[in-house]
Amino acid sequence: MSFSQEEKRKRVYEIFFILNDEYPKAGPLLNHKNPFELMVATILAAQCTDERVNSITPELFSKYPGPEEMSAAELSDLERIIKSTGFFKNKAQSLRGASQAIVEKFGGRFPNTLEDLVSLPGVGRKTANVVLGNCYGQPAIIVDTHMKRVSGRLGLSTAKDPDKIEMELNDIIEEKDQTRFSHVVNFHGRYVCQAKKPLCGRCKIERLCLYPTKTF
Repeated sequence: MSFSQEEKRKRVYEIFFILNDEYPKAGPLLNHKNPFELMVATILAAQCTDERVNSITPELFSKYPGPEEMSAAELSDLERIIKSTGFFKNKAQSLRGASQAIVEKFGGRFPNTLEDLVSLPGVGRKTANVVLGNCYGQPAIIVDTHMKRVSGRLGLSTAKDPDKIEMELNDIIEEKDQTRFSHVVNFHGRYVCQAKKPLCGRCKIERLCLYPTKTF
């Protein structure tokens, strides 16, 4: 089933109002004190649980509290600290590379625009939007695995590419609601609309689901 843009707008806000009431405390689960720490934690969270990331970032940020310190880190030491998050060699390269770019390109000041953030090694649109939405209060559609799955099941976007999903949702959600919408959808996908065994009996928006067999 396909919907017109106007139908999608009405549909997305019906969903948003319900989920906003259902998850009043929805928000970032990665522990952080500043934009740099959230960027680092989000990079580490790829293919890893937030809980695991939160277990290793205290040591990481104690030793490397900012881009200047992390830009000078030995890769072997970064790898040791973050090893349990998986793909640690690539992640260590991204962390040090992004830190070096912040120091060299931006004089050590953390970027606050999408264009500048995605210019950093290892930082894609999702990571950039996580930082912009949560630390700078900028409009941000955060397309993670939960957003992709839930928006597909609800008929808000059938795209497979995260960037296209972001653009489609951007067209139907007002800027002032985008970050909050991302948070409540993340929580719904995390705790109810799960990938393999969705808890449909607990779902407040099941009547709006286009995939009742949950094969999507």
